[in-house]
Amino acid sequence: MTGFARTMIVANKGENTASFIEMETGKEWSRQATGPSPHEVSVSPNGKLAAIAAYGGSTVDLFDTRTAKRIKTIDISPGKAPHGIAWVSDQVLLLAAEKSRSLVVVNVDKGTVQPVALDQAGSHMVVLSPDYRTAYVSNVAAGTVSVVDLRAMKKLSDIQVGGNPEGLALTRDGKELWVGDNSAPHVRVVDLASGKTVAVLPSDPVPIRVAMSRNGKMAISSNIGAGTISLYSVTQRQLLRTIPVSGATDAIQVTAIFADSDDRVLVAETGRNTVAEVQLDNGKVLRRFEVGKGGDGVAIVP
Repeated sequence: MTGFARTMIVANKGENTASFIEMETGKEWSRQATGPSPHEVSVSPNGKLAAIAAYGGSTVDLFDTRTAKRIKTIDISPGKAPHGIAWVSDQVLLLAAEKSRSLVVVNVDKGTVQPVALDQAGSHMVVLSPDYRTAYVSNVAAGTVSVVDLRAMKKLSDIQVGGNPEGLALTRDGKELWVGDNSAPHVRVVDLASGKTVAVLPSDPVPIRVAMSRNGKMAISSNIGAGTISLYSVTQRQLLRTIPVSGATDAIQVTAIFADSDDRVLVAETGRNTVAEVQLDNGKVLRRFEVGKGGDGVAIVP
C-alpha cells in the first residue's frame, strides 16, 4: 500500500506511533514510530506532509503522507511539550508549546525554529486566521487566548475568556473565535474585533475540542465528559442537537474533525483505541476504525 487512496492519520499517544488508515476500506496500511506521546497531527496544505507533535518531548515528526515514511524530526528546543498544530504554508508550521509557554514557528525545509513568548499557563491549541497573519493560542490554566502577530513575531494581547479554554475554532470570515471550556458545559463565542464574549452556548460537560465545517455553517464540540457531540448553527449561534457517540466517559472522547464532507465527522475515542465516523443529519455512528493505543489527534490527507 502506498497511500494513494484517501488516508486518515491518527496519533497514538499511548504507544508513540501513528496509524495510516485507508478511509474506503477502514484498513490500517502502515503504523510508524513517532516521538514520545504524540497528541496532535496536521497535514500540510499541499497534502504531502503530516506533522505530528511529540507532546512528551520537544520534537515534531514529519511524514510523507503517500508512503508513511518519516522524513525528518525537528527539535523545537527551547520549546517544550508541543501540542496544537497549524500550517501557515507548506514550509511553515506553528506549534503551541505548553511547558515553555510559547508559540513556536518552524520552517520545515530549513529546520529553523523561532519561539514567540506567550507567558501564559497551559498553552495548548492553536488556530490560524484566514489571511495567515494572526495565530490564536488557548491557554488552559490561564483562562486566556493569546493573539500573535505572525509578521511581527510577537504577542499582541491576551483575550480574557475565563474558565479553562482549550478547544478552538475560527469562523470562516475570521471574525469570531469559538472556545470550548473544560471547566463548564458551554462554548463561548468571542468577537475578535472587541475581544469580548458575545454568546455562551450550552454543551455537554467538557467540550474539549471545537471544529468548524468547511462551509462555515456548522460547528461542533467534542464533549469528553459525556461522550457526545454538540452540533451548532454558526449564523444563529444556537445548539441544534446533541449526538451520542461513545456515550461514556471511559471512552475519553477527545479530537473531533469534519471528514471529507460537512455531513460527517471523525471522533477519537482515546480510551477505546477507536475513531468513530458519525453522520450528522441522523446522528448515527456509521463505523469505527481500529487504531493504536490512545489514538487521539486525527487528520485527513486532502
